[in-house]
Formats: sequence, structure tokens, C-alpha cells
Amino acid sequence: MGRPRAFDVDWALDRAISVFRERGYGGASIDALQAATGLTTGSIYKAFGSKQKFFAAAYARYVAGRRAVMAGQLDKAMTGRQRIAATLHSYIDAASGDHGRRGCLVVASLIEASTLDAPLRDTVATTLAENRAGLFAMLEDGKQDGSVRADVPVEPCADLLLSLLQGLRATGKLRDPVDRDGLVELTLKILD
Repeated sequence: MGRPRAFDVDWALDRAISVFRERGYGGASIDALQAATGLTTGSIYKAFGSKQKFFAAAYARYVAGRRAVMAGQLDKAMTGRQRIAATLHSYIDAASGDHGRRGCLVVASLIEASTLDAPLRDTVATTLAENRAGLFAMLEDGKQDGSVRADVPVEPCADLLLSLLQGLRATGKLRDPVDRDGLVELTLKILD
């Protein structure tokens, strides 16, 4: 029987998330992951099996954490439009300051999608599809509750919002939005 793990897996995943967010999958060396987690190469491979599986576990934890934050913010919104506004504010906040400079693991993975193996690429594609489906539902809800113009074309609008949100996270690596409220207000005008 092997020895029990002498480290907190969630803590190690959180440290790995920071490395993967800043460097992407390809740029995150085992040495960098060791330095961030304090684990030996053997401990990393024993606990996770491979860098790919370590990344997959870190990615799943990152996405679950972001979704939990988002769910808390969306619970307060009463209409589809308010949910879209809350989503925009959440992404702007996540893309700003030191947190934004670290980057977004989903965006980093999107940028590397063509170099990822099929299972990782599929995981990232699923995340993107789920995010788009959420936006689609918010738009449909807004049309139903009257907070979004009835003739707004939902498919292209969901794609536009998804692109804007991912773009905010990408540009957050280098700069904060100048006028956060103005950006949200301008974006919401497409719903009028």
C-alpha cells in the first residue's frame, strides 16, 4: 500500500491554475508547475498521471470556480437584460487589475486550441458552447420578459456577446477598460 498524499490537491490545483493562466498549457513547464506548487515531478505525476491530466483537473476547477462566482451574481438579476449586464460586469471585474493581468484559463486555452490534443480541445470547446448557451438563454429570457427588444436576432447576438466577453479577458492581460459602466451601457444598447 502506498503512502498517503502529503499535500492538499485543491491547493496544488489552485497554484497550477495560476501558472496555466499566465503561461497557457504549452508554456507551463513541469519546472514552473513544481515551483508554484512545491511538489516534486514524481509527486505531480503520481497524483495526476501527466501534465495533460494535471491541466485538465486545474481547468475543471477553474471553470467550476468561475461558474460559482457568476451564479452568485446572476441570482440577484431579475430579467434577462439584468443577467446580461451582471455577466458583463463580472467579466470586466475579472479582466481588471492584478487578477486580469494573470489572464483567463479559458481564453489561454482558446488561443492554444489548435495545438491541444483532442480531449483538451473538446473540453475547451464544451466550455465555450456552454457559455454561449447561457448567453442565448439570457437573451431569450429577456425577449420573454420584455427587457430585450422582441426582434433582436438571438444567434448572432449571443455570438457577439461571447466574443466581447472573451475579448475583455484577453485584453485584460495588458489593460483595464477605461469606462466600465460606459462599456456595459453601450453593449446593452444592442438589446434596445
